Amino acid sequence: MTPDLLFVYGSLRPAGGHPMGRWLHTHARLLGPARTRGRLYDLGAYPGLIPATDADREAAWVHGEVFRLPDPDRLLPRLDAYEGCGPQDHPPYLFERHPQPVVLANGARVTAWVYRYNRPVAGAPLIPSGDWLDRR
Repeated sequence: MTPDLLFVYGSLRPAGGHPMGRWLHTHARLLGPARTRGRLYDLGAYPGLIPATDADREAAWVHGEVFRLPDPDRLLPRLDAYEGCGPQDHPPYLFERHPQPVVLANGARVTAWVYRYNRPVAGAPLIPSGDWLDRR
């Protein structure tokens, strides 16, 4: 089954101020704060999430929000294009969309789509708090 949830942690967050974040907010329902395991890197204009591996039990939490997508088949292609992994893009993609476990603010565990950064992060600063809004 395709998840109808999307975890956002960067420019797509409501407080991120990006036009695409405002677009998402008008086309999907914000469920609220959430977190997922991984590491978050500051890539300048946007962050990149590198997921935790099974061996990486000490991975930090990445903080963001979860949206419910009323029509994933219609909305995800536009989001894929924004994230650099749409049909017009060529591999290796900048980000790749994967289902990933996410913990909601109430403690519920769900599976949501997450855009994972798909390039090397050597030299990129780690965001220790895991929250892109705290980066500066």
